[in-house]
Amino acid sequence: MSLPKAVKIVEVGPRDGLQNESASLDVATKVELVHGLADAGLQTIEAGSFVSPKWVPQMAGSDEVFKQLAPGQATYTALTPNMRGLDRAIECNVKEIAVFAAASEAFSQKNINCTIDESLEKFKAVTQKAMAHNIAVRGYISCVAGCPYQGGVDNKKINEIAQSLLDMGCYEISLGDTIGVAKPDDIEALLSDILMDITASKLAVHLHDTYGQAIANIKQSLNMGITTIDSSVAGLGGCPYAKGASGNVATEHVIHLLNELGIEHNINLNKLIEVSQFISHRLGRTPLADKGSKLNVK
Repeated sequence: MSLPKAVKIVEVGPRDGLQNESASLDVATKVELVHGLADAGLQTIEAGSFVSPKWVPQMAGSDEVFKQLAPGQATYTALTPNMRGLDRAIECNVKEIAVFAAASEAFSQKNINCTIDESLEKFKAVTQKAMAHNIAVRGYISCVAGCPYQGGVDNKKINEIAQSLLDMGCYEISLGDTIGVAKPDDIEALLSDILMDITASKLAVHLHDTYGQAIANIKQSLNMGITTIDSSVAGLGGCPYAKGASGNVATEHVIHLLNELGIEHNINLNKLIEVSQFISHRLGRTPLADKGSKLNVK
């Protein structure tokens, strides 16, 4: 299969990125981050999560963040694990939410304290109510290449979960290598199985860079027809429930890859790098451009 002509980037830094950073940011900084990403051309930005701050303290203030975001610049999405989270999203006039299932029973229990089947039943009610309020719903499946608690996962089970999420109304399923253990051969095998039943237009990949394989895995995904990529500015974050999973693939590196491959994305890399430097300094991290990366503002 030939490479796609254009790719959509789903920016997850303000949620999936920040939730695994040790430092907590104030609302003003989070809003500035999201607006900077939108100004750089990102059209879909996961701006927060309506979860209890008891469990994910870095997501405290998400309600206020959404209320301060400028409308029209981009689609600002939120993770909503339950009906209470959805109600908060509705109060904040959020236009798109995401629900998340796991490919492993062990991770599902650790992450949301229920079985996979129980989580899907819960999300069915959340999805139905969201759609009744004209809110689009995206589905995540975590640990598609391996689980930190049970090891290997079954591609057949992943396919079944993806189909369940689509059947309940999710418009797209993001396949997450939560601990970053996949290699291109693993991605090829996974997608080959799933693409027999689900079209590539309904799939996205969310590939962590724990072992430096994310860009190679993304290239493999592109070669198999995937046109939606999740990434995180500055490579922020990971998953607080998966030890060693820190390190989402950096949006800057994904854009650099797309530029090399001649794939359209409509994102200004120079502006994106400026945002990356801004948030890295706020978090006390060394910016990617200062780590010997090829990425530099021109």
